[in-house]
Amino acid sequence: MKLNLLILSMVFFLISCGNNNADKAPGTDGVNTKDVSSYDPNRGLGKFSKIELSPNLDVAKATAGEKVFGVKCSSCHKLTDEKLVGPGWKGVTSRHTPEWIMNFATNTDEMINKDPKAQAMLEICLVRMPNQNLSDDDARNIYEFMRKNDGVK
Repeated sequence: MKLNLLILSMVFFLISCGNNNADKAPGTDGVNTKDVSSYDPNRGLGKFSKIELSPNLDVAKATAGEKVFGVKCSSCHKLTDEKLVGPGWKGVTSRHTPEWIMNFATNTDEMINKDPKAQAMLEICLVRMPNQNLSDDDARNIYEFMRKNDGVK
């Protein structure tokens, strides 16, 4: 009886401590395949899959985004290409898709943990962007402000 209990305990220990990579696809660098099925490196990880943009700036959204920038973003980001704590915002809308930017803004921790582009930025900046608890509307407004900063009229 004791032997059976010992064997059962050892089996349980080995199973619980094992490195189960069954749900990770090769070459995904730790991104779980449950996420990979919907993972697109141009879109990142999060709820935003398709953002419809007008060719012209939505001035009301850009104005609202500028207010959010002033409260939540400006202490770490400059509007130029110069790095402060985080990267500068100049040209950001040409470097990343709207979906990627909005997913990063609203799903910061998961993006930093799993998205290669976000991880590369962390290596440069050396400071994790804190989760700002932005609403979807805040993220969209900030994106429109980024477009304005990049010269969209």
